[in-house]
Amino acid sequence: MTSFVLVPGAGGRGWYWHRVVAELSRRGCPASAVDLPADDDSAGLAAYTDAVVAALPAGPVVLVAQSMGGLTAPLVAARVPVRGIVLVNAMVPRPGETGGDWWTTTGQADAQAAAAAREGRSFDPDDLSDAFLHDLPPEVLAAPEMSAPVVQSGTPFGDPWPLAAWPDVPTRVLAGRADRFFPLEFQRRVARERLGLPVEEVPGGHLVALAHPVELVDRLLAG
Repeated sequence: MTSFVLVPGAGGRGWYWHRVVAELSRRGCPASAVDLPADDDSAGLAAYTDAVVAALPAGPVVLVAQSMGGLTAPLVAARVPVRGIVLVNAMVPRPGETGGDWWTTTGQADAQAAAAAREGRSFDPDDLSDAFLHDLPPEVLAAPEMSAPVVQSGTPFGDPWPLAAWPDVPTRVLAGRADRFFPLEFQRRVARERLGLPVEEVPGGHLVALAHPVELVDRLLAG
């Protein structure tokens, strides 16, 4: 049976995926989430890749990567055989591009501001609660993990993405309709330009695994 291995974004906490892991398990699908060394300034993309590879179970695997996890999942797929990659509101790198440069080369900040203007929302790039928490249910917002500081070293963002091309692995791109951080139209453009792939829409914002785990699992299993 295929296992799902879930790669978190910035902050590296596998807890981000806990509702999806529970829903996949409820449906009889093996699933696990990886913790990444986000607070370690000596850890770059190679260390993140090592952490995921070390956590892979035996048998066929689908990698599911959220946000910053999009930098790591293809590096794992280039090292070990996987059945597929699913990107969820994820960064899509180009060869040689650093994660730090990705924001400028993709035009993320302009896209975020433009989406807020279209929707008639005020926009403050420093207001992360507006970008990430706007659609989370009360029980998630009340979880102790939500009040813990999110620590993310800048080291992996300084690493040039080392592959010459995206790995030859079936890849899907899922994007939240209400993502305020990586707006839907922005994700469509990036997926088209960098992977030649369409986007599959799911409900919810950037932290869709916390806000809409059932609908996200529906989509994961539909592929």
